[in-house]
Amino acid sequence: MNEAQRSTMATGRGFIAALDQSGGSTPKALGLYGIEESEYSSDEQMFDLMHEFRSRIVASPVFGGDRILAAILFEQTMNRDVDGVNSVRYLWERKHVVPFVKVDEGLAQEADGVQLMKPFTRIDDLLERAVARQVFGTKMRSVVKHADAAGITAVLDQQFMYAGRILDAGLLPIVEPEVDIHAEDKPDAETLLKSGIVERLDAVPEGRQVMLKLSIPTVDGFYSDLMTHPKVLRVVALSGGYSRDEADRLLARNPGLIASFSRALTEGLRRDQTDAEFDEVLDKSIASIYEASLT
Repeated sequence: MNEAQRSTMATGRGFIAALDQSGGSTPKALGLYGIEESEYSSDEQMFDLMHEFRSRIVASPVFGGDRILAAILFEQTMNRDVDGVNSVRYLWERKHVVPFVKVDEGLAQEADGVQLMKPFTRIDDLLERAVARQVFGTKMRSVVKHADAAGITAVLDQQFMYAGRILDAGLLPIVEPEVDIHAEDKPDAETLLKSGIVERLDAVPEGRQVMLKLSIPTVDGFYSDLMTHPKVLRVVALSGGYSRDEADRLLARNPGLIASFSRALTEGLRRDQTDAEFDEVLDKSIASIYEASLT
């Protein structure tokens, strides 16, 4: 594992750019960017357009390691180029941004108040390719919609099972059991989730660490103890459907918690903007998320 990248993730000042929209979320992301579904007729065309959008973000002069610690890539992006350089190498060598890759294959139907991840059908091959590309870590997302003990147990069992396989491959996993920000019993779900995470962290072998990507908690500072756990490299927050301003405001009330935003990062970016206009909007977005992540 790259020790310079590990050091960046452990102690760096900044946040993570989540650029990992996949099949289900890509049409919405493109729509917000100003590309209608009528403008493409296949998944291949859709992903080509999404890669153009991601490349424009990553290649922007305002996108760099001075404020952005890492970027989470969609699997296809790992195999594509930015400005003629493989995206993984481009991120680290040109931008000094640590590369991660999304490894889950989407969400299963809701049961017991949660959505587990669909079974991974190509994890070993994907991890092998990620290691060969010199990716640092992975990310995988589940969703908790209610404070159901059995459901939350199932989510965490699945997340930490795959985390063990990812660690065995030499990569650092980001465990993401998102709690729906609209859940009526969100505080109770977070209490169950945190106690379950602590139990499983204690079982992680000595010398190994994971990262946690969690919804911004209802109670300020609720995850502070997880940040100091020896098995946790970093705790980051997802925006979860909040506007960028609201996500920034809530994030700033949680010292030590840094952002890993997706839609909130790209808010306001449009295909028809000039490069100068695009860079100006992106710069303001990065600046506000960076400031909220410094508290």
